[in-house]
Amino acid sequence: MNTKFDELLDFPCRFPFKILGLADERLPDMVVEVLQRHVPGDYSPQVRPSSKGTYHAVTVQVTVTSKEQVELLYQKLGELDLVKYVL
Repeated sequence: MNTKFDELLDFPCRFPFKILGLADERLPDMVVEVLQRHVPGDYSPQVRPSSKGTYHAVTVQVTVTSKEQVELLYQKLGELDLVKYVL
């Protein structure tokens, strides 16, 4: 992944990850599990259903320490079966 996070952010910093996935009650726990594996911490995901209820948007604030860490989290979150997009 070739991003410019290192040019745009001063590390360490709080970074919001927004995960769009299928409406499934397991989605927030799956997201937190990935985050705990790579950046242990206390997370409180916010979940918003889509207007038709087909999808959920899960937003989580994470303290990241490097460009590589941000890129790794994008990759690992995107690999979850229920996830459609990571913003």
